[in-house]
Amino acid sequence: MIELLLAVVAGALIGLSLGALGGGGSILAVPVLVALGQGPAQATTGSLVVVAVTSLAGAVTAHRAGNVLLARGLAFGLVATGGAVAGARASSAVPEPVLLAAFAALMLVVGGLLAVRQWRGRHAAPADRSTRHPVIDDPIITFSPTFACQCPRALKVLVTATVVGLLTGFLGVGGGFLVVPALLLALSLPVEFAAGTSLVVITITSTVALAARAGSGTAPDWSLVAALTVAAALAAVAGARLADRVDTRRLSAAFTGLVLVVAAYTAAVALPALV
Repeated sequence: MIELLLAVVAGALIGLSLGALGGGGSILAVPVLVALGQGPAQATTGSLVVVAVTSLAGAVTAHRAGNVLLARGLAFGLVATGGAVAGARASSAVPEPVLLAAFAALMLVVGGLLAVRQWRGRHAAPADRSTRHPVIDDPIITFSPTFACQCPRALKVLVTATVVGLLTGFLGVGGGFLVVPALLLALSLPVEFAAGTSLVVITITSTVALAARAGSGTAPDWSLVAALTVAAALAAVAGARLADRVDTRRLSAAFTGLVLVVAAYTAAVALPALV
C-alpha cells in the first residue's frame, strides 16, 4: 500500500512537469521505479508506459487549447523512431548496473543544464501570454513547384530527433529536455507551441520504443506502473491547463532542484553496483 501511495505522489509530480513544461518529468519515472524495488531494465520499460500515456494525455489537452502544431510534431516524431528502435534493442544487451549508471549520468547532465538555464533566466521577464505570435510557414524541404532543401536545418532535425529517439529507447525517458529546444531552433516554432508540440513527439517515440521492447523479458510490476501512469496522466492534464495561466519559471526551478537531488541518489545507488 505504501509503495502504491508513493507511486501516486511521484506520478503527480511527473505529470505536472510534462503537462506544464513540455517535458522533464519522465526522467523521474526510472529512479522512482528503482526506488520501489524494480530492476533498471524493468524500470526503463515501465517508464516508457508512464511517459507514453502521460504525454498523450497532455498532448490532447494542449491541442484543445491550441498549443500544438500537430503536423510538425508528427514529422519530428517519425524521424525519431529509428533511434527509438535502435536504443530499445541496445538496452537489452547492456548489463543493468551500466544501464543505471548511464541513467544517473544523464540525470546529472540534465540537472546541470536546467540549473544553468534557471540561472540565466532568473532576471528575464515573464512571457506575455496575452498575444500569440503567428506561425511562420517556413518548410525545410519542398517539392513543388521545384525541389528546395534547407539542408543545414534538415541535418539538425535529423541528428536531434535521432538522439531523442536513442535516449527514449535506451533509457526509457521522453527526451523533452531535448525536444523543446530542438523544436524552437530547428523547426523555428514560436515558444508558446514548443511545449505542447513536444508532447506529440514524446508520445510517438515512447510508444515505438515500448513496442520494440515487447517480449524482451523485462516486464515490471504492472500494478506500480499503472498507479504511476494514472496519477501522471491526470496531473499532466492539469499541468497543460496551468501552462497558459501561470508563470512556470517557479515550477521549473523547483523541478530543477528535484532532478539534482534524485540524480545524486541514483548515482549513489549506481556507482557501488559498478565496482
